[in-house]
Amino acid sequence: MMDTRDCACGQTAVRDEAARWFVRFQEPAVDVEAYRQFDSWLNQHPQHRNEFEVLQGLWSAADLLPTTRLQALCEEAPNRSKRRPLLRYAVAASVLAMAVGLGLFNVLQQPSPYTAEFSTALGERRQVALPDGSTVDLDSRSRIQVRFEKDRRAIELSDGEALFSVEHDSNRPFVVEAGSGKVIVTGTRFDVRRGSSDTRVVVEQGTVKVQGRDAAADDFISLTAGLGSHVDAAGKVAPAYAVNPAELTAWRSGKLVFNNASLADVAEQVSRYREKPLKVGNAAVGNLRLTSVFKSDNTDALLKALPNILPVAVRTLDDGSQEIISK
Repeated sequence: MMDTRDCACGQTAVRDEAARWFVRFQEPAVDVEAYRQFDSWLNQHPQHRNEFEVLQGLWSAADLLPTTRLQALCEEAPNRSKRRPLLRYAVAASVLAMAVGLGLFNVLQQPSPYTAEFSTALGERRQVALPDGSTVDLDSRSRIQVRFEKDRRAIELSDGEALFSVEHDSNRPFVVEAGSGKVIVTGTRFDVRRGSSDTRVVVEQGTVKVQGRDAAADDFISLTAGLGSHVDAAGKVAPAYAVNPAELTAWRSGKLVFNNASLADVAEQVSRYREKPLKVGNAAVGNLRLTSVFKSDNTDALLKALPNILPVAVRTLDDGSQEIISK
């Protein structure tokens, strides 16, 4: 995977070094050793190559300099052979100076629009690396649509559950929409699960804003690490409550941890790991509570254990799905 972190020497140092190499290559002759050193520097970190390519783009845009300025720089002295390297340095330096003055570095380095879709099959878990350095862990039968623009990083969680590890960028909020809910961050780590009737949010690190999809900008609640909330089908956000993020994101290691979870919630989660959905017979059964741990790749063990834990039975329906009913 490409290293998306900034170079340890800092952006200013990288930019200065890129400028030195750029000007060096304006000389009429560059020896083999210089090319070898340049190639080594270029491949030390992706940021090195990026800064050098920005300078190449600026050089191609030299016509942005005022004509009179270019003419003044390019006036040749009588001793042309001695002046040529100096003129190349001067023009290159002027292009760089103009770039800084016009803010062209920022213009050319603005992120390009990016769209993509990622999904997982039954029983599959995968991690997706996004172009901003963020990552998304997708649980079984999950799907996201990604839309990155210059001022916004947007993701739609259309199915399932995902853990987002977001690279900080105060200029481009990271927005996750799921069902009737929306989560807004600039850099943090949080989990979103889209259910049939609500969307649950759990924060592992940092701070997030949770609001209804159509809510006003100032209508939200803030969650910090160790807190969770959910948004119902009408877009109403529940008050923050304490959660155990490690338990609720244990699916990343193939575990389903239920801590006083309703059977309705258990059935919905387990269904993502089975060919046929698991149902509950009625509301009374759905409201029963379960505390236990199971492996996500062996949900049959959960169904066998349930009658020994709660006053329920499990029956198979004609379509091959299974239903939890009262004994």
